[in-house]
Amino acid sequence: MSFIDEVKIFVKSGDGGAGCVSFRREKFIPLGGPDGGDGGRGGDVICKVSPQLATLLDMRQHPHQKAKRGGHGRGADKHGAAGDDLIMLLPIGTVIKDAETDEILADLTEPDSEIVLMKGGRGGQGNARFKTSTHKAPKFAQPGEPGEEKWIRLELKLMADVGLLGMPSVGKSSLITKISSARPKIADYPFTTLKPNLGVVQYKNYRTFVMADIPGLIEGASEGAGLGHRFLKHLERTGQLLHLLDLSWMPDRDPIAEYEALNRELALFDPELAEKRQTVVINKIDLPNVRENLAEVLPYFQEKGIKVFPISAATGEGISELLDDIAFNLWGKPDETW
Repeated sequence: MSFIDEVKIFVKSGDGGAGCVSFRREKFIPLGGPDGGDGGRGGDVICKVSPQLATLLDMRQHPHQKAKRGGHGRGADKHGAAGDDLIMLLPIGTVIKDAETDEILADLTEPDSEIVLMKGGRGGQGNARFKTSTHKAPKFAQPGEPGEEKWIRLELKLMADVGLLGMPSVGKSSLITKISSARPKIADYPFTTLKPNLGVVQYKNYRTFVMADIPGLIEGASEGAGLGHRFLKHLERTGQLLHLLDLSWMPDRDPIAEYEALNRELALFDPELAEKRQTVVINKIDLPNVRENLAEVLPYFQEKGIKVFPISAATGEGISELLDDIAFNLWGKPDETW
């Protein structure tokens, strides 16, 4: 299934039905008077979270969404039926924006979120409504009110407790594969991750948290370089970030310079994102040169008061300690319920 996290669609609520102009015509009842019924209201546009959805693919395939119009009024004081509401099922974390003004219309962050995005048009009144003592045979009725219509933009921002951040090929996909049931593509070349992956990590006593792995970032990502710039928004809702570093490239590449470069990209994209809690994870500690290089970079992070966890996603070394720290940040001091 394709991962679609942005889509622009046209949405319209239902038009109201027209009121009816009618007069009662029955044998032996002369001058029966007006009996035109009212038109029915148009259907509303309702946005509702569906836990079964994880992408906006269905909206991409159906870019025109319209609610049903109300039925027209009829004679004998028969009112038109109300138009069926349009229920748009969306994944949790969907932000709904006006495509022209970029105004946020709704943010579906709760599992049971449901909002009326557009109201249907009101049905017109039939001529029976306009009968008065001085105007007993009105020959007019109201048309139905038109429904609302607009182009909207849907943006999906993943709901995760922890986000994985780092340059390509530092081991983010390997880590999420090791500790969760997520199975992203893993290969020995950059940009093997082409879409975000969510993994549910089971901790002690059945407590769980959600981890998000996004495509690797490079310098200039906030301006569109590489693949990760489209997915930076998926880190906005995370409670904390794990910044993975790979020391096996030293001295050809400077991991501290890369760490600083990616944090600049976060600040350029969203200053609040750069302020999120970060934990540095040194991956591939099972490699001898990584252990040797560790002593060279540790003083930099210790001076800044940043926690560093050396781990191996391949062997599992250090992962238990890392999970304990994540759990403490999420839920506080452990107790008997852990």
